Amino acid sequence: MSEKKPYLLPAGPARTEIRVVNSRFIASAGPARTVEEARAFIEAARAEFADATHNVPGFVIGYPPSVITHYSDDGEPSGTAGRPVLAVLQGSGLGDVVVVITRYFGGTKLGTGGLVRAYTEATQEVLRILPRAHRILTHSVMLAIPYSYLERVRLLAPAHQGLILDEDFGADVTLSLRFPIEALEGFQTALGELTRGSVLAEIIEANTETLMPVDQSD
Repeated sequence: MSEKKPYLLPAGPARTEIRVVNSRFIASAGPARTVEEARAFIEAARAEFADATHNVPGFVIGYPPSVITHYSDDGEPSGTAGRPVLAVLQGSGLGDVVVVITRYFGGTKLGTGGLVRAYTEATQEVLRILPRAHRILTHSVMLAIPYSYLERVRLLAPAHQGLILDEDFGADVTLSLRFPIEALEGFQTALGELTRGSVLAEIIEANTETLMPVDQSD
């Protein structure tokens, strides 16, 4: 089994709204690992905004070069709504993502060029605030250490891309942690050096797909 290459995908849902002339465009986005999940997201948006003029969907399932895509203009002039939504999704670097742009017509026609710009902008805006993550393979591990090592291990784990999941305080401190599989060996080596070989993390769950959030503060 070959190792899967990490790719960016939504870490959760997002929603925003823009106004163009008198029309409201409500943009909803979220994760979808399968076509069925994407269609369920689309149907939920259509049910929530059942009184809207249009609910324009688009999704990308998988990641290039192996993807499934879909879009619909949902009653807008051909090529003015769904295609721009999909174009933004395909250019975003995201996989497993679904978007629905809900339009409430405000009484003023935007023209084909105006519609393309509006649907493009609405999609761009919701992707801008969408939380992102990598889906990677991880190992979950457990280790027991004397209290004297606790603070140093708390610093050591994140230095090797690790996440502390739980701490149990008894005679010793038992820690549960998760690491990307390629980072665990470095942590084990550093842990052995710190504890003079007296402590080694035990793998309790291997090769589990995990969402690792991406820092978007920059």
